[in-house]
Amino acid sequence: MNIKSQIEKLIQNSQTEIIYDASNGNKPADEIERIQRWKDINKERKAEIVKVNARGKIYNSSKYGNYQTVDYLLQHEYLIKQKNNLYVEERSEKRRATFLNGVLQKDEAIAERGVEREHKKEKIERYKSNDSKRFYYNRMRAVQYAENWWNTYNSKYKKFENDCTNFISQCLHEGGAPIYGMPNRSKGWWYTNNNWSYSWSVANALMWFLASSEKGLQAKEVTSAEQLIPGDVICYDFDGDGNWQHNTIVVAKDTNNMPLVNAHSTNSRMRYWEYKDSHAWTPKVKYKFYHIIDDH
Repeated sequence: MNIKSQIEKLIQNSQTEIIYDASNGNKPADEIERIQRWKDINKERKAEIVKVNARGKIYNSSKYGNYQTVDYLLQHEYLIKQKNNLYVEERSEKRRATFLNGVLQKDEAIAERGVEREHKKEKIERYKSNDSKRFYYNRMRAVQYAENWWNTYNSKYKKFENDCTNFISQCLHEGGAPIYGMPNRSKGWWYTNNNWSYSWSVANALMWFLASSEKGLQAKEVTSAEQLIPGDVICYDFDGDGNWQHNTIVVAKDTNNMPLVNAHSTNSRMRYWEYKDSHAWTPKVKYKFYHIIDDH
């Protein structure tokens, strides 16, 4: 079987492994464990994946002696039934298959963390203001933007290699949140064609901005995910070490009143908020829940 046919078989097999047995094939132990966590989550939520559609596309191939690596994009649609409701979750995942003399040796996801390396410890200057200027945060528009662009990239914004925070900032801005602080990258929350604040593009910086902003875009931290509504933001510290690595936007609530989120990096739509099925998740994970203040 040639390499292209083997990739096609991997894509076909991925349609059933989440429902049946992920231990077959060439998946590493941590991926099998991740899939099992997802099964356990669904059981806890009383949610059942009733159908899976998969498609994929090869986008890169490299040879090193007798070895060949093939990078491909795997896209899944999951039809999920929870109590009497049905909804569709979608993901677009980058994967790498390794072959030796044309025989598949390993198939694994390319790291998902979405960690922004640049200035990842950077904090934002606290800004106090008596400015009474008001704006309205249109949650419907923010969610609509998250739905329209969850698996693609708006050309009016820069695309980052680790795009999760940039995507959330776009959603908030398209929902009406005003920018301020230019040109100081450590101040405020802003974007121009050739420059942007750390808080716009860096997960750790956006978390600190939401925690402290007293002007423009502001948020109130709440104690549980259940308190969030569509248009709100969840921040993730997967390692529990105080460096916040990922952000998502709430787009819906499930039948248990828990958030479903959209995100970039591993592009995801209507994904359960806990991310226990993520390659980045660890038992040390910490979350912060931010309710965006609607009217200033």
